[in-house]
Amino acid sequence: MKLYLVPTPIGNLDDITLRAIKILQSVDSILAEDTRTSGVLLRHLQISKPLHSYHIFNEHQTVQRLVNQMKEGKTLALISDAGTPGISDPGFLLVRECIKNDIIVECLPGPTAFVPALVNSGLPNDRFTFEGFLPHKKGRQTRLGELGAEERTMIFYESPHRLIKTLQQFAEVFGAERQASVSRELTKIFEENQRGPLSELIAYFAQKTIKGEIVICVQGREPVKGKAKRVYDNEVDDNEDANDNDDE
Repeated sequence: MKLYLVPTPIGNLDDITLRAIKILQSVDSILAEDTRTSGVLLRHLQISKPLHSYHIFNEHQTVQRLVNQMKEGKTLALISDAGTPGISDPGFLLVRECIKNDIIVECLPGPTAFVPALVNSGLPNDRFTFEGFLPHKKGRQTRLGELGAEERTMIFYESPHRLIKTLQQFAEVFGAERQASVSRELTKIFEENQRGPLSELIAYFAQKTIKGEIVICVQGREPVKGKAKRVYDNEVDDNEDANDNDDE
């Protein structure tokens, strides 16, 4: 009675972990976002297990049935097309229901696209916010407006046909000279990482045929002048309070 969340390679099939292979070999069945895509990986790994569809369009209808299977003693593995299940992919609903029903959930460490994109972007990565896919229509401008004051590095997922439009919207909200990085085809033969002001990235990709999954990292706004000073002053006040208590 257990659910494993198993990260799968975001491009290079050799990025699967040894533990992930062992888990996929041991479970009763595997839930996949797209059985055709996952079938390629499983054949590459020489794993033959029952494979069932679990995606955004059927997860609400299938969650209870899957929970019942696990309560009857089945062990299942959930994988997505690429990366870690639940990160901009189906998985949350099933995990939540498993927890409600006291079913053990175990997530293996492994690939996820935004980490290598962030680390090689050259942008600050000590503090960041992962935004995933922005709303396509309703709520998009509202969310962008909210991010206008964000001081942490921002990370977004985007599809190839929306890249130029998204970069242009970023330039409007954050400023054309805001530093950013666009990563595509991560871990694959034609991996590309382009860095620079948003204006330069727009010009560069406007001349290209864009393919592959994309991660965009955007530098946060410069901290408001004097903000760090106020934080320091508060810390000094706290220390003085602590010292006063010690004297007592």
